[in-house]
Formats: sequence, structure tokens, C-alpha cells
Amino acid sequence: MIYIIIIILGLILDRVSKIYAVNNFIENPIESPFINLTYLENRGAAFGILQDKRIFFLIITIAIVCYLLYYFYKSYKTNPTILNTALAMIISGALGNFYDRFVNGFVVDFLEFSFFSFPVFNVADIFVTLGCGLMIVYIIFIHEDK
Repeated sequence: MIYIIIIILGLILDRVSKIYAVNNFIENPIESPFINLTYLENRGAAFGILQDKRIFFLIITIAIVCYLLYYFYKSYKTNPTILNTALAMIISGALGNFYDRFVNGFVVDFLEFSFFSFPVFNVADIFVTLGCGLMIVYIIFIHEDK
């Protein structure tokens, strides 16, 4: 099933990129006009909020991912492709950051826009953001109340 591939591919891309960041960007960050490759240990959530609330994030991530997996399994045959893709991407990103929090106690972030101020992020964050974007498109333009 393509959605399992999306989840697994997202996890692999996230792990490989974070391992690369740990091995290369701690001592030698890379700066460019568009994006900086740096290293940051994020002990909070998006934009660094709720610092050092690891247990809270582990519990909330388990609850959300379990619900999303349940919903996905229950309704993937009747859901449109865009919704299933969105759910798979969100699940993948959530699991990627969950792994970091569970194993390391923090999330490795390493991508930073250099042309404007924005928090440092990672591949799992990209998957969650794209998945949420697809879900917004689905809700606004496709979903019909039954």
C-alpha cells in the first residue's frame, strides 16, 4: 500500500537526515543565501514552546498517532487519496520526532531559512506541515458534510 510506503519513506528520510546533521553540522554548520544547515537540540515543540516537557510530548504523540492510525485503518478505503496521503505524512512526521524525543530526550533540528527569521526545523516537521496543508486543502475544497 502506497500510504505505508509514505510513512516508512518519511521515517527513513528523517532518520538519515538527522544522523547526517549530527555527524556533520555540530562542528561545521553550513550557511548559504537560502538555507543554513546547522544543529539544534529542540527540547520543546514548534517554535520552541513548552521546553523540557518531554513526557507530555511522548504521551500526546502516542495518543494522536494511535487515533490517526485507528481512523486511517477504519476509513482508508473510503477516504479520498489526498486525505490518506495527508494522514500518512502527519503520522510519519509525528513518529520521526517521537523517535528523537524517546531515544535522545530532544528533537534534532538542522534546517534554517537564512533570508528571514523562522525556527530551525527538520524533515519530520516538513512531513507534518505538508500533511496538514493537504488536510486543509481537503477540508476547504473537497470535503462535503454528509
